[in-house]
Amino acid sequence: MKIYVGADHAGFELKEYLAAFLKKEGYEVIDKGAYEYEADDDYPDFVAPVAHAVSMDPKKAVGIILGGSGQGEAMVANRFPNVRAIVFNGQYKPKDGRKVPHEIVIARKHNDANILSLGARFLDHKDAKAAVKLWLKTPFSGEVRHKRRIDKIDSLDIHAQKKIEKIGK
Repeated sequence: MKIYVGADHAGFELKEYLAAFLKKEGYEVIDKGAYEYEADDDYPDFVAPVAHAVSMDPKKAVGIILGGSGQGEAMVANRFPNVRAIVFNGQYKPKDGRKVPHEIVIARKHNDANILSLGARFLDHKDAKAAVKLWLKTPFSGEVRHKRRIDKIDSLDIHAQKKIEKIGK
């Protein structure tokens, strides 16, 4: 499995740490930048190449993208076909004693999330590494209902929607 990584200035240091960890674990890591810290860089410049690579080979490639919050990064990634990016900034822990499933597990099992977007301003090295390990080891369930939903997501054609909106005006 190929793991593409990309980050802006806010996620640069954590990207470098995670890429080194993943290589040590034996994964094929392809770095799409940033290749050095530059305070004024823009996350779409590094996230789009990761999303494009995953989009072109969604069965054999995944991506890890990082920024300050991970939110904008996921927005960029989700504009590419066959990409299902999720944001993770730490597991929600209800204060009322409820038990909730782990976000990463559900996103992989139910949605076959193929890009993990991490908020570097929310996660330390330990938590980011644990999130990546959990995400990589959790398989898609393959259940019919989840496949059906993913097929519906993948069949959405934004360009067609824009044509419909234009006709409706």
